[in-house]
Amino acid sequence: MLRNLTIHNFKSWQNTGQMPLASLTGLFGNNSSGKTGIIQLLLMLKQTVESADCQRVLHTGDEQTYIDLGTIYDVIYQHQIPGELAFSLTWDLPEYLNIINPEGELDDIIFSIPSLSFNVNIAVTAENLAVKSMTYFFDYENKNYLFGIEQQDNQNQSEYKLLSQGYTVKHFKGKAWPLPKPIKSYGFPNQINSYYQNTAFLADFVLAFEGLFQNIYYLGPLRNYPRRSYTWAGYQPQDVGKKGEQVIAALLASRTRDKEEKIEQRVAEWLRQLGLIYDFQLKPIAENRQEYELRVRRTPTSSEVLITDVGFGVSQILPVLVLCYYAPKGSTLIFERPEIHLHPSVQAGLADVFIDVIKTRNMQIIIETHSEHLLRRLQRRIAEAELQEKDAALYFCQLNEQGNSQLIPLELDAYGNINNWPIGFFGDEMGELLAMTEAAIKRQKGSQSQ
Repeated sequence: MLRNLTIHNFKSWQNTGQMPLASLTGLFGNNSSGKTGIIQLLLMLKQTVESADCQRVLHTGDEQTYIDLGTIYDVIYQHQIPGELAFSLTWDLPEYLNIINPEGELDDIIFSIPSLSFNVNIAVTAENLAVKSMTYFFDYENKNYLFGIEQQDNQNQSEYKLLSQGYTVKHFKGKAWPLPKPIKSYGFPNQINSYYQNTAFLADFVLAFEGLFQNIYYLGPLRNYPRRSYTWAGYQPQDVGKKGEQVIAALLASRTRDKEEKIEQRVAEWLRQLGLIYDFQLKPIAENRQEYELRVRRTPTSSEVLITDVGFGVSQILPVLVLCYYAPKGSTLIFERPEIHLHPSVQAGLADVFIDVIKTRNMQIIIETHSEHLLRRLQRRIAEAELQEKDAALYFCQLNEQGNSQLIPLELDAYGNINNWPIGFFGDEMGELLAMTEAAIKRQKGSQSQ
């Protein structure tokens, strides 16, 4: 689970400051206020991890990736080239990372780490990206430890030196050669184990970083239209797809992969509870065929119809629900505008879905949303003690006069109140009501004088 994130010089963010994350993290704010930029940074790192190109410092994207950010010129703050992009993050590990003493016995554990932090500084020029420094750091038995590499203080930007704090690294005998550049933006070069006797465990930090991002799943705001039939040849998708295009395949795969979870049943229960449909059936159009139909019943007594013949909202919320229960337990889920095309009452109900997933599946959920109804339900559940305020981190994003994004943490108390409600958070509701009342009075006076 991600615990902290800090971003420097990425898109409209000159500096987010330290951003604590919780089991449920909500990003609110006006359009183009920087909310999506925070999500895009995480997705850029995810597609960098998944890239086969070990020389690519950052993968800004293409048509096949989660996002396409264009060139680094489009990504760097205010297009400042040369410039420097930096970010740091802290995350809890799914289980303690036990580091074995490279010079000891197999049961000689020198560190047992519950959480890990990472920081990188990347120099941006018109020609390329180059890691200036990257470090992993953690606390163990009240002592700080740090391991990383940084560029040598010379003209050759492809030569690096090893950083170590709290632990003595040992060179093999011979000349202390400089290290080559890191792998991507987070990996130690392979030569490090040829140069040092006792640093084999550094690869464990890199694997932990990759594991973090491989366990992040994303659903975008633009989801596919429903179809009259779906093809499934028996494969098991990793998730529901960034547009929900794999949602039916995921449901069908869950019948064998997740028998105990009973995902279809759980999704049907939520659709019923949210008042969208009574139930649904997913079945082949004929025996031994790969084509499937998704048929729904609006009420217990109504006839089955195809999903294309009911309200659009069912097909839009279906990928949200399926991803919540299909992704592995302990995952981090990122949703952009999960409330899109949904009735206000269903938007509010999404908050209950997310709370259930957090509690029953130990998930972390990060949402970017404009939904006041979803927020109000979260506040209510905190007041009812269904959700602890410590398990929610809510932020308001806004642009200042210079065009820089600013992050305002919303101060939630134990009763669900937001004690620093920003001006214009969800528009000016009272102002609209006052203007409507004044207009009505004015018209009434005008009609009486005639």
